[in-house]
Amino acid sequence: MTDLKMFRLGGDGRDVELRGSTVARERELQRRAEGALEAMLGVRFVASEYATGPWHQGRIDTLGLDENNVPTVVEFKRGRDSGLIAQTQSYLVWLAAHRHEFEALVRRRLGAEVAEAIDWRRPRAICVAGEFSRHDRVAASAHQRDFRVDLVRYRVFGPDLLTLQLVETVPGFTAVGAAQAQAAPMGAAYVEPTAGAEPAASGSQVEAPECLRELYGELDEVLTAAGELEVVVLKHYIAYRRMLNVASVIFRPSPSHRAILVYLRLDPDTVELEEGFTRDVRGIGHLGTGDLEVRIASSADVEKAVPLIRRAVEES
Repeated sequence: MTDLKMFRLGGDGRDVELRGSTVARERELQRRAEGALEAMLGVRFVASEYATGPWHQGRIDTLGLDENNVPTVVEFKRGRDSGLIAQTQSYLVWLAAHRHEFEALVRRRLGAEVAEAIDWRRPRAICVAGEFSRHDRVAASAHQRDFRVDLVRYRVFGPDLLTLQLVETVPGFTAVGAAQAQAAPMGAAYVEPTAGAEPAASGSQVEAPECLRELYGELDEVLTAAGELEVVVLKHYIAYRRMLNVASVIFRPSPSHRAILVYLRLDPDTVELEEGFTRDVRGIGHLGTGDLEVRIASSADVEKAVPLIRRAVEES
């Protein structure tokens, strides 16, 4: 596990290390995270302290929907808790068995259109804690074929600084057939499954069309070289992500407008927009996530996009 160190420049011009700590109360951590859930974890808030009924006899800290419309359970622990992973797995089982209940919550909170777009193929859990042991990381990996689990370590530095560090991601995926694996784009870590143990049916996730496959290979090389990004093939786009999506890739194979659209997590106000190459898509409906659209129609466009891609990765 990598450690996070922070330093403040002292009055004598020397850096002084800040000593991180945990919160005094677990509820304080939950309150701060829920107040900025989308910015911190890329999750839209749905419910807090949600009771799971008499059989599960639990109370989920936070229920949400992530930026890829995946149902998400978020659990908070002040320090290290040996029961966190088992508790979270239990809540994921509950979530998968209570789809209609969750959809009703989403419908009331986020609207009917969002509820209809929920992707149930691989629900997700985010565990936020002060520490994770080696046993926690092994336990998170065990039997997680149908769920994604992210382990996030937090630290507070004084009264006003909170850091979050992704220390482990367990993708959770169902094995795919050989033909499907061959169709997956270069650099893809795995292919998103459909519900159940059978390989996904053809067309259930996006793949690069033949006319754009070579160009996508060049783009994928740039994206994966820019940083340690998880690559996920979704139904409508390919996501390159850490804790949040850094880039989303969509294919446009029409002969008259043949291109690859890349949506980057960058503020368009910080970019000098170029007609036909970059576009501010804030307030414009589009698949994928990110406010800056980059249109890739040639190898030259790939090269021109490199600085923007690097910025998106560095700022993520």
